[in-house]
Amino acid sequence: MRTLCSSTLIGEFFVIGFAGLVAMKQPDLSTGTVWTVCGVAMFLSVALCGMVGRPGGIALGWALQIALIASGVFVPMMFFMGAVFALLWWASVHFGRKVDEAKARFAAQAEQPDTA
Repeated sequence: MRTLCSSTLIGEFFVIGFAGLVAMKQPDLSTGTVWTVCGVAMFLSVALCGMVGRPGGIALGWALQIALIASGVFVPMMFFMGAVFALLWWASVHFGRKVDEAKARFAAQAEQPDTA
């Protein structure tokens, strides 16, 4: 699960950066505010890569997905991109858990002595 979720979060890092470039063109947003918010979100997306396996890591990832969708208020394309990444996040968590369960099953089978 960690690999899939981290890949999604690194993709979000770049999308947040590009959204910041677009948001700078908004006349009602200051450059400092845009890069402060984008910088915090970009840092969070990278920091979450190390927190995916810890308690609360997945929940923080969901919070980032919600914030990404909500950023569509300032950059309308982010409604779409946020929804795409939320779907990718769901798939990473869902299928990552299945892969982890399968790995654990195979490891348990490998540890059992062959009695045949």
